[in-house]
Amino acid sequence: MTEPSTTEAMSQRRSLLLTLPLIAFAALIALFWYRLGTGDPSRIPSALIGHPAPRTALPPLEGLTNGGAAVPGLDPAIFKGNVSIVNVWASWCIPCHDEAPLLAALGRDKRFQLVGINYKDAPDNARRFLSRYGNPYGIVGVDGNGRAAIEWGVYGVPETFIVGREGTILYKMVGPVTPENIDTVLKVEIEKALKADS
Repeated sequence: MTEPSTTEAMSQRRSLLLTLPLIAFAALIALFWYRLGTGDPSRIPSALIGHPAPRTALPPLEGLTNGGAAVPGLDPAIFKGNVSIVNVWASWCIPCHDEAPLLAALGRDKRFQLVGINYKDAPDNARRFLSRYGNPYGIVGVDGNGRAAIEWGVYGVPETFIVGREGTILYKMVGPVTPENIDTVLKVEIEKALKADS
C-alpha cells in the first residue's frame, strides 16, 4: 500500500516542478505589465544633463529661408555665449503639430535662440510644415539618418533641450510642449538658465 502513495507523491512533485516555472513566468509578466503602466517617460532623467551639448554639426534644411536669407544649419559653436532651446521635431510627428504654435510664440523672445533639429524627415515635408505654422527657429539642422538624435539621447520626437551659455545641457523635456507645461515647466527652466548664466 505504500508503493501507490509514493508513486502518487512523485507524480505530484513532478507536477509542481513543471508548474513552478509557469507561475514564475506569469509573475514576471504581471510585474512588467504593472511597471509599464506606472512609468512616465517624461520623467526619465537624461544622462546628458550637466554635460556639454553634442558636437554634432548638421546641414541646413535646403531651401529654407527667413526674410530672404538662408536659415543656417547646426554648428555646435552656436551654443557658446547663448542660451539655446533645442527642439527635435518632424513633420510626420503628430504632437509636433500641436506644439508648433507654442514654439512660434516662444520664438518671439529674443533673450535666447531657438534651434530646430529636423529628425528623419523629407525636406519638402519639413519646409511645408514650417510654412504652415511659421518657422520659429533661427537655426535648423537636418538629422536625416537619426545619428544626431542618438548623440542627444532622444527617446522620440518631440523633445526639447535647454543649453546654457557655456554649451552645457541644463534641462530636457521629453514629449511635446503643451499649454499645460509651457508656463509651469519650460519657461521656468528657461528663466533659470538665463539667470544662471548671466
